[in-house]
Amino acid sequence: MDATMKEIQQKMIEVEIEAEKLLLARHQIVENDRLRNGNREALTALRKRARTTKTSVPTPFDLIMREIEGPESRPLVKEVCQTCGNHDSKEKTWMMLPGADVFACVPFHACHTILENDQTQLDIDSKKLQSYVKEQALIISDKGALSDKIGPGVLRSLVSLTDTKK
Repeated sequence: MDATMKEIQQKMIEVEIEAEKLLLARHQIVENDRLRNGNREALTALRKRARTTKTSVPTPFDLIMREIEGPESRPLVKEVCQTCGNHDSKEKTWMMLPGADVFACVPFHACHTILENDQTQLDIDSKKLQSYVKEQALIISDKGALSDKIGPGVLRSLVSLTDTKK
């Protein structure tokens, strides 16, 4: 093999490695989205069980203002969980532990706290993966493997769509 063929072969190998990394990252994004949807559904079910929504439970500031207006003397700050609300936070709830196929009976508050923490971590991971996919696509594009130009067939179809004949 002459030098140019080896150089072309080496560039093709580099592009294939970068493309494989890109496809793996895209697959991981799909997997994270599947997990995020499952967590979202579980959190919604827990909120329905507690009869709360994201905005139905008053904030600590609202509680302070209500308690200041009332004639009774109560503690000014009352901690209220946004998901639990007035629901019994120690009620036992069955939950499949993350990363294992084991069910455990855990308190309601611990269950939704674990799910909310997992949800925020999955959101962070998804954003990192999306930026990684953009970076990989840019790297592959810089190597000349992706076409950055509009093909003539697409251009002709766009012109025919916007062209009005009289």
